[in-house]
Amino acid sequence: MDTAAIDGQRDPQKPQTHELLLFVYNPSMKVALIFGGRSGEHDVSIVSARSVATALRNGGHEILPMAIDRQGLWANDIESRRVLEGSGDRPDQALTFTGEYRIDPRLLDNSCDVVFPSLHGPFGEDGAIQGLFEILGLPYVGSGVAASALCMDKVRTKRIFENDRLPTAPWVTVTSHAWRADPEALRRRALDLGLPLFVKPSRMGSSVGITKVIDTESLDAAVETALRYDTTVLIEQGIEAREIEVAVLGTTEPRASVPGEIVPGDVFYSFEDKYLDARCQLIAPAPLDTDTTERVQRLAVEVFRLLGCEGMARVDLFLEKSTGKIWVNEVNTIPGFTSISMFPRLWSLSGLDSPGLLDELLRLAIERHNNPR
Repeated sequence: MDTAAIDGQRDPQKPQTHELLLFVYNPSMKVALIFGGRSGEHDVSIVSARSVATALRNGGHEILPMAIDRQGLWANDIESRRVLEGSGDRPDQALTFTGEYRIDPRLLDNSCDVVFPSLHGPFGEDGAIQGLFEILGLPYVGSGVAASALCMDKVRTKRIFENDRLPTAPWVTVTSHAWRADPEALRRRALDLGLPLFVKPSRMGSSVGITKVIDTESLDAAVETALRYDTTVLIEQGIEAREIEVAVLGTTEPRASVPGEIVPGDVFYSFEDKYLDARCQLIAPAPLDTDTTERVQRLAVEVFRLLGCEGMARVDLFLEKSTGKIWVNEVNTIPGFTSISMFPRLWSLSGLDSPGLLDELLRLAIERHNNPR
């Protein structure tokens, strides 16, 4: 650890047990950038990390790249740098690599000042690795264990939205056990919502495993596809709506960016549409009137606070075309940082360029570490 990042020295006259190590924000920090991982979003994570690395370097920070392979092993420094310095800006251009450690030893020897987990999906965005950082006493970017786990689970966030009377699309849930035991009963419950339906793994992102169902014959295949990624599946009623995204930044006083709008080039904003086909339109700022803009921003901050998010999140909303009603879709606590990602783009339009955004995220990480709630 760079001694410039430590506020003061240990006093030998004071008890050393339960001592909180304080950090101060340093304009030039050693950032452990973690990417890859075991989830289905492995390749997207690598592409995000490359963009994050560029912004960190432009901000004057030193990067300690830490790549995790698909089996959960951590690569050595040379291999991690090889992957990070690859030139691909699409998930299908990410490099294959193999790890060798159960955990990167640099996390254990005070080599870094702060951690930036560029990990999407399970084992990275779901509170698992955040728990490791908490155990090791490391400052890290993004939400804590509980909020990360909650936002990753679409079914549980749905229940919280309903409990707090926030508008969210009607839904049912399907577990693998129940589907095998009585699929007909679950089909009836799902189809009672009305077509079209969206069938999603409960704990996955980047539209992986999602199917839009437009006829009854397609439902079974959609459920089976989702069950490949999770044992719990969310089935939602489709809403004829515009897809609005708002980037939220902060902790005790979170603030919202200008909204953006996604216009899918596919039947919905699928993985292929997001990262491979380049047919979708990413409109930023979204063409909304002042009143609607303020409503989506207020709702995004309300959702951020309700779920206990910290640091950053992208809140996805639906703006119903016929009524103007705003529906909450989901929250991403580690939003993408690829060349097409809305989170950095919306903050750039809100007056915070990528290096400045990364600086703010590092500052928030240090602040949260020094003042645990």
